Amino acid sequence: MDVRKFNREAWDRDVENQDRWTIPVSPEEVARARAGEWSLILTPTKPVPRHWYPEHMEGCQILCLASGGGQQGPILAATGADVTVFDNSPKQLGQDRLVAQRDGLSLKTVEGDMADLSCFADKQFDLIFHPCSNCFAVDILPVWREAFRVLKPGGQLLAGLSNPVRYLFDEAAQDNRNELVVRHKIPYSDVCDLTAEELEHYKQIRPLQFGHTLENQIGGQLAAGFVLVEMFEDRFDESDLISRYLDTFIATRAIKLKSPD
Repeated sequence: MDVRKFNREAWDRDVENQDRWTIPVSPEEVARARAGEWSLILTPTKPVPRHWYPEHMEGCQILCLASGGGQQGPILAATGADVTVFDNSPKQLGQDRLVAQRDGLSLKTVEGDMADLSCFADKQFDLIFHPCSNCFAVDILPVWREAFRVLKPGGQLLAGLSNPVRYLFDEAAQDNRNELVVRHKIPYSDVCDLTAEELEHYKQIRPLQFGHTLENQIGGQLAAGFVLVEMFEDRFDESDLISRYLDTFIATRAIKLKSPD
């Protein structure tokens, strides 16, 4: 099946249903960011440390990768950065344009596949902000290669990742009986690992998901040429059953080193 097309339509529906990841920031949040008071998340709850960002944001070329929804892009634009929001969902991008128009911000929106950044030039961006969204892509290795290509030497990739342990367990057992029942192998795919009946059920309520190995999520960044310099872990609150036991999200800070003179 065409996963990209399905997930584009699924995220468009999520905007209509006001999913938490589609609700834009408020005018007050934008005003605070303009005054220098701001923070963002790559994972469910923990703010990204301020020193992960460039010291001077004004004029910084930033790509918000698979990051539509009117949440990260407008805040970064309010700091004075030159922001491009790239996403698969037209309605998610519409949320960014809504905030930009409402609050007088300048940002660009581009629709496309996170694994194909051919619309951008080599060495175009200083920073890529990529929240937990590659779990909606079938293959993530091209994402890291393309991110490396479009970053300037010395540029940074800030990425949110889902620990594949999230996909070990039977989803229905968690939802219906509050039980963790090991069922799936990693890597995981909604398309390949669910029954036809289960797949049809989950297609009605959420985008298709894929549990990528840590080798591809972290090792894939290294293989693309990045140097990993910092990371932290995060979790949902205890309403998420797995989060009662361990952190299941990872944020990474990776750098494209400058070539020696």
